[in-house]
Amino acid sequence: MVFKIIYRNILRHRLRTILTITGMAVAILSFGLLRTVVDAWYAGVEGSSAYRLVTRNAVSLIFRLPLAYLSKIRAVPGVSAVSYSTWFGGIYIDEKNFFPQFAVEARHYLDLYPEFIIPEEQKLVFLKERQAAIAGRQLVEKYGWRLGDIIPIKSTHYPANLEFVLRGIYTGVEKSTDEGRFFFHWDYLNETLEKNAPALANQVGVYIIQVDDPNQAAVVAAQVDELFKNSLAETLTETEKAFHLGFVAMTEAILMSIQVVSFLVIGVILVVLANTMAMTARERLNEYATLKTLGFQPWHLVGLIGGESIAIALAGGMIGLVLSFPAAQIFRSALSQYFRIFHVSSVTLIVGLLTSLGVGVVSAIFPAWQAARVSIAEGLRRIG
Repeated sequence: MVFKIIYRNILRHRLRTILTITGMAVAILSFGLLRTVVDAWYAGVEGSSAYRLVTRNAVSLIFRLPLAYLSKIRAVPGVSAVSYSTWFGGIYIDEKNFFPQFAVEARHYLDLYPEFIIPEEQKLVFLKERQAAIAGRQLVEKYGWRLGDIIPIKSTHYPANLEFVLRGIYTGVEKSTDEGRFFFHWDYLNETLEKNAPALANQVGVYIIQVDDPNQAAVVAAQVDELFKNSLAETLTETEKAFHLGFVAMTEAILMSIQVVSFLVIGVILVVLANTMAMTARERLNEYATLKTLGFQPWHLVGLIGGESIAIALAGGMIGLVLSFPAAQIFRSALSQYFRIFHVSSVTLIVGLLTSLGVGVVSAIFPAWQAARVSIAEGLRRIG
């Protein structure tokens, strides 16, 4: 009986209900996309491994480290493996075609990142060929590359115009794994630098260290930095998570603004829905008084108003959440240069659903209280 009344009340003013549900859907869609932007910003942090440390120049990441540090780092107790990489910063055909390119010590580097899945036969070919490169699945799909394609890239950091042969395509072990990176042999870059810019040769951007025990990561990091204390290129060694958080910290104000806006959107729709339910309650006070004369208790009226508010809020919320999937795909395609990982997480869906429920409950509090306390005589005096 109660559910039937709720259903009929929802359809009584169809245009009002449709507009309210639409507003709720837009609000939850916006909320979900804004939360997904924040998640995308933190993707590197969430994908970090507790077993990996990153060693960089203590002054700044733009300054490089000597290749000679490799053997010393490898000898530090607690270190099980070491590799290195250098940011290439190249342009593929046009400046708008931006994607991360890393010159890496391939043999050990790939072993340090088990989240990158590469077919064994492709990996073997990559390791044998000096000009070979590996690209992520997302990157390959974006540019329509195929295995064996020649990919020319001009560096903006080095005097080097290199051509690579695509020999491998990696996929991520999880949805949150970055599939938009491009890897090639550091030796290939170094040979070019030895000819064109000897002063830049035999240097690396960062060292990636794998430790035996994550609980000893701080001790290992301190030992590594102690090795190169007072040298011309002092080091700063930190966990991979801390390394990525350093980049996120540069845009902390932007992220905070996005989060504030996401909650403001929910606040606006909360006011709209609360106003709708208050208007509805005022219009039906005489009906509520009549129901009371028929034996309905105040909690019955609370259930009617609360059920209507929650149903409208959940309907709009679920529509917004469903629409967030195609919207995220469009968003990622349009801004793939900035967001290589952009998918709606299960946490965002749950938060969006709970937020819809919360908006429905809060919006019904005052109208339900007003209907529950109205006297029969006062309600029957009201017309319309």
